[in-house]
Amino acid sequence: MRYIRYASIAIFAVALILVAMANRSMVTLKIIPDELDRFAVLTPSFQLPLFLVILGSILVGLIIGFVWEYFIEAKKHREDARQIREVESLRAEVKRLKGAQPESQDEVLAILDKAS
Repeated sequence: MRYIRYASIAIFAVALILVAMANRSMVTLKIIPDELDRFAVLTPSFQLPLFLVILGSILVGLIIGFVWEYFIEAKKHREDARQIREVESLRAEVKRLKGAQPESQDEVLAILDKAS
């Protein structure tokens, strides 16, 4: 199983290297479109290789997805923790109520109930 994992990682790494080598041309990355240049004080633009733009976009998407999933899972974990606390509270109450001896119960029956 470990070798399959290593082989998968190696294939993925080779694919990334091939994508990077095939997309080495420089592209201009503009933050603000040309139509809105007159409204902005600064119009930053960067010259980057295309593979950095592609891989950077994938990385940003992954980070946004992980953060989104974290918030969804955190909500579920809080609800699960609340339910666990409620179950423990109810178990403690049942244990306490089983330990309480009704006044009309015979002592022998109380000892038998306590044993079971």
